[in-house]
Amino acid sequence: MERLRVGVVYGVLRAEERLLIAALEQRGAVVERLFDRQLRLDLSTPPPRYDVVIERSVSQLRGLHVASVFEAWGVPVVNSTRILEICNDKLRTTALLAAAGIPQPRVVVAFSPEEALAAAEQLGYPVVIKPPLGSWGRLLARVHSRRTAEELLRHKRALGGFHHGTIYVQEWVPKPGRDIRAFVVGEETICAIYRTSAHWVTNTARGGRASNCPVTPELAELCGRVARALGGGVLAVDVLEHPERGLLVNEVNATMEFRNSIAPTGVDIPGRVADYVLAVARAAQTAPLVAARG
Repeated sequence: MERLRVGVVYGVLRAEERLLIAALEQRGAVVERLFDRQLRLDLSTPPPRYDVVIERSVSQLRGLHVASVFEAWGVPVVNSTRILEICNDKLRTTALLAAAGIPQPRVVVAFSPEEALAAAEQLGYPVVIKPPLGSWGRLLARVHSRRTAEELLRHKRALGGFHHGTIYVQEWVPKPGRDIRAFVVGEETICAIYRTSAHWVTNTARGGRASNCPVTPELAELCGRVARALGGGVLAVDVLEHPERGLLVNEVNATMEFRNSIAPTGVDIPGRVADYVLAVARAAQTAPLVAARG
């Protein structure tokens, strides 16, 4: 049987990319590293031959555009452009999950500082104001009063730019010093971690400590609903524990980091992702045969 050819698109060759490449090669795949800044994709020539491409760029824009080109060439991409487009934009994620009836913190979106102040008053202080675009917990602000909100929104107006034109105002959820990151492959929650920190932002990139979180039936069911709403893929679902309303989905990440989660969970995360990626490639190969027989 011919070995599957996998292209791995990256911007920085982090531990995650190295682990994925090793897992794919251990499974017999031929892996080519595609450094996004050095790619030239000529749309007028036949496409390079890959059975599947993994999008791991740290640049949301480059990752989305590279994925779009490969999908136009008929090459399956993990994650797909649809998933990338939705997960790269917190507002689009929130709107899609709300339409699917998935529990989340309350969010009010505004497009001017005046309406954002009204949104904060509507939700009640404290609130969290965050940009719809971005990652690693950057530019988040927990706002405790109208005066503080006015100052923050004044800064946003002065900065300008599309990052600050849409103002995402979220209710503050009192966390028990932690939140949950669940790792979902296809529709299966393969493992989860608690991210614990004395700071209210618990991202491990910001110093949060990872420990194993049991995948309860409630957590698995919730994350499965998220995956079905998005259409599968490889996802990290961030979940908050509300003292009264239970588990709430906070965000969904389409280019997840997992280096700090392998040891505490005991799960071979890169291996599970590699198995899924190769299954996507095989399914794409057999799809034309199924269609022809049909």
